[in-house]
Order: sequence, then structure tokens, then C-alpha cells
Amino acid sequence: MTDAESPTPDIPAPDMPVPFTGDAYTTPADAAGPIARLFPSLAYYPMMASIVYRAAAAAQRGEYSPSAWVGSSIEVVRALERTGVRLLIEGMEHFTQLEGPCVFVGNHMSTLETFVLPSIIQPHKNVTYVVKQSLADYPVFKHVLRTRDPITVGRVNPRDDLAAVLEGGEERLKRGISVIIFPQATRSDTLDPKTFNSIGVKLARRAGVPVVPFALKTDAWGTGWPIKDFGLIRPQRTVHFRFAAPLAVAGNGKDEHAAVYAFIEGCLAEWRNEIRAISS
Repeated sequence: MTDAESPTPDIPAPDMPVPFTGDAYTTPADAAGPIARLFPSLAYYPMMASIVYRAAAAAQRGEYSPSAWVGSSIEVVRALERTGVRLLIEGMEHFTQLEGPCVFVGNHMSTLETFVLPSIIQPHKNVTYVVKQSLADYPVFKHVLRTRDPITVGRVNPRDDLAAVLEGGEERLKRGISVIIFPQATRSDTLDPKTFNSIGVKLARRAGVPVVPFALKTDAWGTGWPIKDFGLIRPQRTVHFRFAAPLAVAGNGKDEHAAVYAFIEGCLAEWRNEIRAISS
């Protein structure tokens, strides 16, 4: 039986690395390397490629455990910090002190959160993603992602996607595996109520678990062309992750969905104002 197939309790392994302790984390001032800071993109991508290839090789051998996933994610964090990228993580107590699995619902801005969130959440709660099928088929990276038993959606038939998330998500939550959902159809540095759907709240209501809203600002990892996953690394842009208190879903979930949206939009507005203040 593979790691992805075995039932996983909602407790971290005894040897699970815990890189971020306490309720908040800020990148140390001396984390950046002098050469990597001068050429952040050129320095970062070879390090990232090495991490992914080593992880994929371990996954193909059947040796990629949840602890190894956290270890790879930590390596990515340290590689980003070497280039001068600064991370600020807040509100971790809202899920580290929460018993049982939950649904994490947040905005989606770049590739960075896919790589970094495991190092924040997995040491405390076994977790997986809802992802596009194309990501599960991505060269090399697919071997890593498939070990995490993700819920895949095709983004072609909304009804089929809803069923996949509700049924697959409920099954994983019953096994004690929390689920990360990005309700936006595409990555964006803004939030649009028309595209920020309520699927995360619907899953939480169906499974009888709380929702943990989170907001992020990760445009330090830019969008590239023609391959959007490989954009410029921009250390001057602080990376933010902020988690809110869990919400129990009552009734039809409309109030909870509105609260999730309001939390994320409020965080993004605050971080935009910080940038304006620095620039002025």
C-alpha cells in the first residue's frame, strides 16, 4: 500500500520537521546570500529545480513521506530567503490549536504558495490540495503531487468539478486529511467576488468541519512567459501569509463565505497600502 493510499490520521509524524514555531514567523535579517541577492532569479531556479528533481526521484522510488514533503518545502523557503525574499507568516495558532481536520480556503496569487504551504501546515495537520488535472500531469512535479493524494478537477465541466471536490474532499476529511482550496479560477493579485466561489464552504458544510480562511500575497514569485510558473523572483516584495480564526458553517454557508471573502480582501487592501506607503 502506498503512502497516498493509506489512511492518514490527523496527527503529524513524530519526526516531522517544524520550521515555523509559535504563532508567527518573520524571515531573519541575515538570511540572504550576497550573490543570490544580486541575481535572485538566476540563483533561485537552479536551487528549486534540484529540490523538485530530488523529491520526484524519491517519490518514484516510493520513499516520499509527509515528512519528506515538508523537508522539500522548507528547502524552497530557504532558497527564496537566500535571494532576499522576506516571508511574514501570521495567525498560525488558528489551525495549530484546532482539533481535527479542516478546509483551508484562500486566494491564489502565484506558484509560491503551492511550494511553501506544506512547510506551514503539514507539520501540524496532514493536508492535501484541490488542483487542476494539468498540474497533476505536470512533468517531474507530478510524481511529488500524486503522493499527496490530491483532489483533481478538470476545469471543463463545473458540475463534475463540484462533485469531485465534495465527494473527494469529504472522503479525505473523514480520514483526517485537511484540504486546501483556492476558489479563484486563475491566479490573480486582486480578488473578484464573481470568480471567488463558495466551494470550500460547501465542502466544509457537507463534511461537518470548520473553514480556516487564509490570505496571501506571493507576487515575489512573478508570472513568466511563455511558461507562467517561471517568472522573475522579486525580493523587494514581501511574502505574506495570514490565517484567520476557524469558522463553523451554519445554514447555507453564505455568511461564512462572505466572511472568508471579507477577510482576504481586507488583508490584500492592508498590504497594498503598505506598498504605497513605502513607495511614497
